[in-house]
Amino acid sequence: MENFKVAWMQDGEPKRSTVAYDRPSAEDRKARLEREAGVSDVKIVKVKPGE
Repeated sequence: MENFKVAWMQDGEPKRSTVAYDRPSAEDRKARLEREAGVSDVKIVKVKPGE
């Protein structure tokens, strides 16, 4: 299974998810973040298990 985290900028500060997602869940989280005020540059990042 591949694991992903979501990284983004919020009001000029870099943020990263604390949990790992599968691809569909990461896509869903990305879409929800993109609708939030002050959030930009949302990316899905592939990570190793346990990372």
